[in-house]
Amino acid sequence: MTRSSKARDPIADGDRHAPDDAPRPVVTDSWRRSLAAGVDPGLASAPLVFDADTITGVRRSHPLDRHLTMLREALRGMADASAHLMVITDADGHVLWSEGPRAVRRRADGIGLAEGFRWAEETVGTNGIGTALSIGGPVCIQATEHLAHVLHTWSCAAAPITDPDTGQVIGCVDISGTKSSLHPAVVALAQAAARLTEAQLTVEMHRRDERLLARHLHRLRGDSRVLVTTTGRVLAADPDRWRDRRIVVPEAGRRVTLPDGRTAVAEDLGSAFLLRTVEGGRPSLKLRLLGDQQPCAVLDGRRIPLSLRHAELLALMVLHPRGLTCEQSSFHLYGDEGNPVTVRAEIHRLRGQLGDVVRAKPYRLDCDVEADFLNVRRLLGSGNVAGAVRLYAGPLLPRSESAAIKIERDDLGTQLRRQLLHRGDPDDLWAYAQTGDDDLEILGRLAAALPPGDPRRVAAQLREHRALSDG
Repeated sequence: MTRSSKARDPIADGDRHAPDDAPRPVVTDSWRRSLAAGVDPGLASAPLVFDADTITGVRRSHPLDRHLTMLREALRGMADASAHLMVITDADGHVLWSEGPRAVRRRADGIGLAEGFRWAEETVGTNGIGTALSIGGPVCIQATEHLAHVLHTWSCAAAPITDPDTGQVIGCVDISGTKSSLHPAVVALAQAAARLTEAQLTVEMHRRDERLLARHLHRLRGDSRVLVTTTGRVLAADPDRWRDRRIVVPEAGRRVTLPDGRTAVAEDLGSAFLLRTVEGGRPSLKLRLLGDQQPCAVLDGRRIPLSLRHAELLALMVLHPRGLTCEQSSFHLYGDEGNPVTVRAEIHRLRGQLGDVVRAKPYRLDCDVEADFLNVRRLLGSGNVAGAVRLYAGPLLPRSESAAIKIERDDLGTQLRRQLLHRGDPDDLWAYAQTGDDDLEILGRLAAALPPGDPRRVAAQLREHRALSDG
């Protein structure tokens, strides 16, 4: 019995006291992980996960697919082509590519060291691929260092491949052979091939970065902003020392903490995120829903155009701060013929724009909200007619057919008009007339109140005459 095989029995039996001739710590640690995962040392083969039809699509979508030619040439150039098998896996240990002489491949097929089989530690136990992926570094597993007895005639050297963009392991390169030990040059070759692939991935990443910077650098002007990739790498920032650091990027509209502790909100640019610094602990949402202009939201300084349906939903949530059920929202928008499924779909899209400030069950806004129509109502309530009329850009969502929106729209317009006629001065009346409403009583009051020679008096008279003629 070899030195390594004698050392295995106490660990497999649960004895925590390793013998004096225990194998390398990297091996004993791997045995413990494998046994804890329930791996049977008497297993006959690795499990098959991908069949021949499935693996074709998996390969095509994997980032190492375009680097296969380089890996093949690098490994074939130094390895003994007559004795070794080249294996490339994904991050989960699935063999995607396997190449080597026919005799070696025939023996490898018997243990599942072939395309479509999984060689993670938790499925096969200690082995070059699985252990390299577990520890995140290169490793060489010789013969009886494997946990599974069926692998004792094999030795392998493997190294994980890390994507420099995400910082995550995306695969593993392995060289295996039916020998009791591998030459140190083979071990170095596996690691060199992994590093060469990472270098190529880095070149590709820098090219993408240059294109992103050229497209979005102009967005960094003005207030404090940070441009990051969708994987969280900082491409441009002030201070510049943040470059190449990583930030956990939230979904669009959510908040993130910058390296200096400030809070920023993520704006999704599609191929990158723009992080805008904001003040305060809660998100701030401003709604502009009055008048004929396109309704919009301003979330922590970021302007977001709104569709009519999204504007209606936001107005309803503002009017019902404690929240509405899906069915209630549907009724307010569509009446008895409303379909809650449609509302759910619109809420999902709205959350894609605004993030977590839109809550569900019930639908409500979880942020500091300022809405122009509410501000007009507040000013009218305090008797500030001048302030209200200057903020009033026109009726609330004039194109909306929602019964709830119509009630709020008509009530707000009626209150404003009543107070204007009761105590508004000529400037207030003129400001209201600029909203586009040819209100004959307002225009008549203007014509009577403004002095002769005032161009606004002439304009009011002309509009009053035109309105009477059209009527």
